[in-house]
Amino acid sequence: MNTEDLSILDRPEISEILFHPRKAPDSEPPKSAVDIEVPISDSIRLGCRFFRTDSHLPHLLFFHGNGEIAADYDPIGPIYNDYGLNFMVADYRGYGKSTGTPTVSAMLSDSHPILDAVLNSMEFEGRTGALWLMGRSLGSAPVLELAAARPGNIAGLIIESGFAQTVSLLRHLGIDADALGIKESDVFSNADKITHYTGPTLIMHAEQDHIIPLDHGKTLYQSSPARNKDLEVVENANHNTLMMMAGHDYFRRIRDFIRQSEQSAAGS
Repeated sequence: MNTEDLSILDRPEISEILFHPRKAPDSEPPKSAVDIEVPISDSIRLGCRFFRTDSHLPHLLFFHGNGEIAADYDPIGPIYNDYGLNFMVADYRGYGKSTGTPTVSAMLSDSHPILDAVLNSMEFEGRTGALWLMGRSLGSAPVLELAAARPGNIAGLIIESGFAQTVSLLRHLGIDADALGIKESDVFSNADKITHYTGPTLIMHAEQDHIIPLDHGKTLYQSSPARNKDLEVVENANHNTLMMMAGHDYFRRIRDFIRQSEQSAAGS
């Protein structure tokens, strides 16, 4: 990753629109969960919440959207567990129990120590289930950063409501990229990063997404070189209602794709 590409996006006028951090309530995690702290520096600590089930079942490391925090997933983590998936959700700097201030460069660089911490935790606990990555909306960026850079550490990839091109997303959010002198060729491209990952890939997108249009999901799907890939379009849903409109089919689709991919890998 070219650090110059990222510094262009670390301007305050971009960060204040792209990130909407809020702190987590000062409370203990739910009964089924434990919190993991990821040290970045002496002053920066990132929080992750781990909803655990059987250690031999798949593990899903999840990066959330720009207005969410890990604690928002307290009612959702146990549902993943019910569907036979361990679920870990990571917070960005300034979000939840994490310290620091969010920037694009920090979000992408922090994804690596987060992945390391999860892998180390799984090894320490003797967890043998495969590790999958999942990113929602803004979370598609750190997930595709990891998938492109460290494909050997993961078993598969799930993108929900992800964006393909960075500048077109900025424009859609009301950021005047032209006035800031930012061109698509200057910044990272999720559509380019996904070309470097050949493992199982599931793309999920709302038919009527009003923030990241469906064309972004289609571009990611078309750009993926994976032999085992699928595009799941949730009809009549928008960016913020995809899970609600899909209901339990949302979790079933994720579970079934993971299960079928792992069965296929075992039989090959």
